[in-house]
Amino acid sequence: MSRIIFDSGISLDGFFAGDNRSPKNPMGGVSGQIHSWMFNQKAFWEHLGMEGGKEDGTEGKFIRETIDRTGAYIMGKRMFEEGEVSWPNDLYKADVFVLTHEKREPWVQEGSTTFYFINDGIESALKKAIQSAKGKDVRIQGGANTIQQFLNGGFVDEFFIHISPVFLGSGIRLFEGIENDNYDLEIVEVIPSDLTTHVRYKLRKK
Repeated sequence: MSRIIFDSGISLDGFFAGDNRSPKNPMGGVSGQIHSWMFNQKAFWEHLGMEGGKEDGTEGKFIRETIDRTGAYIMGKRMFEEGEVSWPNDLYKADVFVLTHEKREPWVQEGSTTFYFINDGIESALKKAIQSAKGKDVRIQGGANTIQQFLNGGFVDEFFIHISPVFLGSGIRLFEGIENDNYDLEIVEVIPSDLTTHVRYKLRKK
């Protein structure tokens, strides 16, 4: 049975992305600060089909496991527009459902990635993603607003947060506007490292 998850890096003061996001300035230019732990892992670059990374330990295992358990993705239009211009072909290796008001035919890439553009809300996207995932998990990829919608809708079963030791001071907060009485949260796992602290939570809807 599919679980609904997200897996996000944030700064120590809670920001998912910086200011002035655009396709020419993805994540507001803070990706290197928030995701340095990931860029340091060979598993990340292997997934891109590229050489890179210095380490291949516990964090690399975590990256591979998260990719392997994911059968479909959901993302917002803003994240898609930032990535469309730079992502390598077949990055996701699964169906991706993009929340948007734009009507557009599916974008079928070489390999196993197809982007579907969903115009009728998060529940429709979730239903289609669960069907596509065939028992694997559905990952809410981002951005922050999309994750917030699924959290406030009571749909999320589990999430992973990677807290980088950096203060950004401003930007887009991951948990802005979250309703505080939807879930009971349980810390399941904490993995410390030199570049971030990984925390896994399970959620039970009240």
